Amino acid sequence: MAHLEHYQDTAEIHPIDIVETLAEHHDWEFDRVADDQIAMAIEGAWRTYSITLAWSAHDETLRMICTFEMTPPAEKRAELFETLNLVNDKCWVGSFNLWEAQNLMVYRYGLVLTGGETAGPAQINQLVHTAVAACERFYPAFQLVCWGEETPAQAMRVAMDEAFGTA
Repeated sequence: MAHLEHYQDTAEIHPIDIVETLAEHHDWEFDRVADDQIAMAIEGAWRTYSITLAWSAHDETLRMICTFEMTPPAEKRAELFETLNLVNDKCWVGSFNLWEAQNLMVYRYGLVLTGGETAGPAQINQLVHTAVAACERFYPAFQLVCWGEETPAQAMRVAMDEAFGTA
């Protein structure tokens, strides 16, 4: 990350330029969709996650959407929505939604940078890693509710809390 530190003194750098440099640094597949948008694919333990970051100059927000495919059986949707509520109670940043029309589970977050504030490489890197970690953490619970015989409360037991400190 040391080669990215030169961005910290540059207030004029575009946030998507920083994301592109991070993607190159981590060897993530990416496509610069537009000047204000980038799409990436990041391999997790459970899935490959599609992550899109877009900069909105109008409201000075860096929006991140992390998705993975999910087509829950119709008879399990009520349990999935209950699980989504339980999951979102455990998320301090970002939230999960099911985009039914696209068959996508979505984790999204908006980083508001009003007043000309900028996000540095460490902050953007953490934003992306937090999204992947949240998806990895809760993916098994979604699976157990949709295709297993677990209730939402039972499925949440597999979503381990974040560990702090060292053992």
